[in-house]
Amino acid sequence: MLYHLSQYFDEWNIPGAGMWSYVSFRSLLALMLSLVISLWVSKRFITYMKRKRHIEQARSAEIDPFGVKKIGVPSMGGIVIVLAVVVPALLLGKLTNVYMILLLITVLWFGLLGFLDDRIKLKGNKDGMKPRVKLLGQFALGLTIGIVLWQSPQAVISEQVTKKIEHEQVVYEKSESRKSTVTTVPFVKNNNLDYYKAFDWIRDGKVRRACGWVLFILVTTFVIMAVSNGANLNDGMDGMCAGNAAIIGTALGILAYVSGHINFASYLNVMYIPGSEEIVVFICAFVGALIGFLWFNAYPAKVFMGDTGSLAIGGVIAVTAVIIHKELLLPILCGIFLMESLSVILQVSLAKWGTRHGRKLRLFKRTPIHDHFRTAQSDLLPGVKYYIKKPTSLLQENMITVRFWIVSILLAAFTIITLKIR
Repeated sequence: MLYHLSQYFDEWNIPGAGMWSYVSFRSLLALMLSLVISLWVSKRFITYMKRKRHIEQARSAEIDPFGVKKIGVPSMGGIVIVLAVVVPALLLGKLTNVYMILLLITVLWFGLLGFLDDRIKLKGNKDGMKPRVKLLGQFALGLTIGIVLWQSPQAVISEQVTKKIEHEQVVYEKSESRKSTVTTVPFVKNNNLDYYKAFDWIRDGKVRRACGWVLFILVTTFVIMAVSNGANLNDGMDGMCAGNAAIIGTALGILAYVSGHINFASYLNVMYIPGSEEIVVFICAFVGALIGFLWFNAYPAKVFMGDTGSLAIGGVIAVTAVIIHKELLLPILCGIFLMESLSVILQVSLAKWGTRHGRKLRLFKRTPIHDHFRTAQSDLLPGVKYYIKKPTSLLQENMITVRFWIVSILLAAFTIITLKIR
């Protein structure tokens, strides 16, 4: 909004109007604004929720693993995160940019989906929204994102950018911008993979290209569903999901800036994505909102984000990665989310297999995996065989959270390094 207004001011030669065209200026301003909004709104949100006594209805669902109820801690704090992201993005973003539009739709859609789930829980149904309804909502957005990226004329890439010296000046030449289903593959020398190559056996070029886009849409949908659910599972300790997501968001912001900057794209030999630099404005607002929320969400938490926040966080991370064609880097970057999801899948699968064979089997003490580290030996179920019992001692919640943050920092750094490890 302010960006578009500054364009008129710039035409009238009003001093200072030109600085709004710089992504770096608007990004840092978005970071600060979202941080302030998150801090200011969080405090008032907590007061409002306590006054309305909504928390009393969800008391039974908020039980501390040490046996102490976290009475008086309101949920649905994700509303603050969504608000603190959307306001700076609308004010400082280029609203004609298709990537900015898609990210705004993502955070609002997943925020609404999570809000409805939280409302059901607050009314006494601790199971919340039916899983198939939630998955359907995630699937619908994934399908929409994939189709828009297929059809939008703005969603193009230049696979190669070369640097030349002409008349003692540096000149960057980029390959023709085109619609593409290419994505980045880590650790591969020519690290681009085109989805349509999976259909080389189809002779008709148009049909082959269409099949490539269908595969791209399916992968996009799967990635969005997987990451949003992974973030949802990670939201089980004070500050856990907000801290991990802020780290992941910072890494994605760096990748988006590199992809949208022709000089860095040439230097790192990565695909150049015109317009993707606008994602940095949104991501800075995203990170600022999470840091501001963490002020009140860190141990001991005064507010929980609920599904309103965790689903929105996962959706933003997944859609950003898809837009900059880095979705295959997510297993590394979002390794914590992946570990949380896999721990649940493995635990449930082993338990079902054991039941069919008349045995009580568990892989971990508890899942998601962060719960494994805060479960004492005395809390294990009698008659159940646990394959992984270490650590035997009970770890404090804040210690587990910080250690997970450290792992996320290492994974984020390694993800960025993969741009040069081929």
